[in-house]
Amino acid sequence: MSSLETITFVTGNENKLKEVIAILSTSPQNENKIGKFTITNKSLHLDEIQGTIEEVTRHKALSAAKEIGGPVLVEDTCLGFTAYNDLPGPYIKWFVKSIGLVGLVKMLQGFEDKSANAICTFGYCEGPGKEVKIFQGRTEGEIVPSRGPTNFGWDSVFQPKGFSETYAEMDKKIKNTISHRFRALDKVRDYLLSQ
Repeated sequence: MSSLETITFVTGNENKLKEVIAILSTSPQNENKIGKFTITNKSLHLDEIQGTIEEVTRHKALSAAKEIGGPVLVEDTCLGFTAYNDLPGPYIKWFVKSIGLVGLVKMLQGFEDKSANAICTFGYCEGPGKEVKIFQGRTEGEIVPSRGPTNFGWDSVFQPKGFSETYAEMDKKIKNTISHRFRALDKVRDYLLSQ
């Protein structure tokens, strides 16, 4: 198998890796397979720049491709509050780390509008110096007091529009057909299968 047929998904998050493989898999016999590609993973420490989600994702993909020396898939996930003009956005990870889930909910206490957008952006880069392809998915919802397991980012405070459960409370099979990550990965899968 040529190295171009192996794509390294850059993440150290086991939950994210499981979800990505569950959504992308096109082979029941080999769940790491997407068409002619095999997905492996590696945890890398990549510098995160400040900027738009597309700029952050593009930078991560180029840095990862240079470090890996081949095809990579990177992801950046955002949670944007409508009342805050789509902030915390790409900085959500640091907000969760700093103020926790209760703090996120409290940020909207003085606002009537609790709506939010979950945004997932994947960057695919064939190798060092190559163009980065961007794939984005978005799910509308609202911020609610934490319900369900709290072991996967901000899933327990995000309730997608049209549902009465938070991401954390949902059956994973249902979540994996409506989430922002699913919507972005659907585009990634279409692109990879067309190659």
